[in-house]
Amino acid sequence: MFHKIKNVYALPDYRLSVQFSEGVTKIYDLKPLLEKMPMFAALKENDAAFFSVSVDVGGYGIVWNDDLDLSCDELWENGVQVDTPFDGLMAFSDATELWGLNESTLRKAIAYGKLVNGVDVCKFGKQWVVSVQAMIREYGQGRL
Repeated sequence: MFHKIKNVYALPDYRLSVQFSEGVTKIYDLKPLLEKMPMFAALKENDAAFFSVSVDVGGYGIVWNDDLDLSCDELWENGVQVDTPFDGLMAFSDATELWGLNESTLRKAIAYGKLVNGVDVCKFGKQWVVSVQAMIREYGQGRL
């Protein structure tokens, strides 16, 4: 299965909130790595370093510096899924990548009523979002 990270936020008590492109949010507890792996101990010694976490280029992991990172698979497999009001929503760009479609295909689906504005899709500023449920209903599982 393909997982791509959209956002990561450092939380108190050495936890990370990780938002994936498929519309899932997971909390990852970094404390076991701080104790097992010496290279992660530096994050415990310097809170500013821990809070400097960011998404790696391409969304395939997270990084603190050139020597310290975690893969999206580790975060997905060992993170605990949490419910948020935004679960199941994804940007058109993510949906087109996961389903191998063009954004114009999704815009036409709205125009023809296949995807219903306000039910299946919604526009926030310049960005369209679509529900994962609607994508599965209309286009199958894709690369989920």
